[in-house]
Amino acid sequence: MRASQNWATLVPELSVSNLEVSLTFYCELIGWSVRFTRPGFAYLELGSAELMLDAGEDWATGVRDYPSGRGINLQIEVADVAAIHRRLMRAGITLFRPMVDSAYVQDDLVHRQREFLVQDPDGYLLRFCQPL
Repeated sequence: MRASQNWATLVPELSVSNLEVSLTFYCELIGWSVRFTRPGFAYLELGSAELMLDAGEDWATGVRDYPSGRGINLQIEVADVAAIHRRLMRAGITLFRPMVDSAYVQDDLVHRQREFLVQDPDGYLLRFCQPL
């Protein structure tokens, strides 16, 4: 009997230009853990969020110019958004949008979260948030 892999049902795979640079950003500055690696590839997790980084050209559908991922931002809910924010500020990383408290309406509900947006080394836009 095979054991369950317990994969998330949606796991973005980001094409990166330099896996080591990306791993430093994601693991040392943000706090992701490496679940497993193979040459040119890393599978990361942060709480229940999962993300893959790939330094190969297998998935290129066109010219890869900076910034990657135009038109998309990945919202990632974290337990302590302020701690991630502090690490990025200490490292001198420029934010795409500063940390703010936001409200999003869903029918009669208002969801509030503290959030900021930052680009990774390849320009992917990441929105880290914590429910309030």
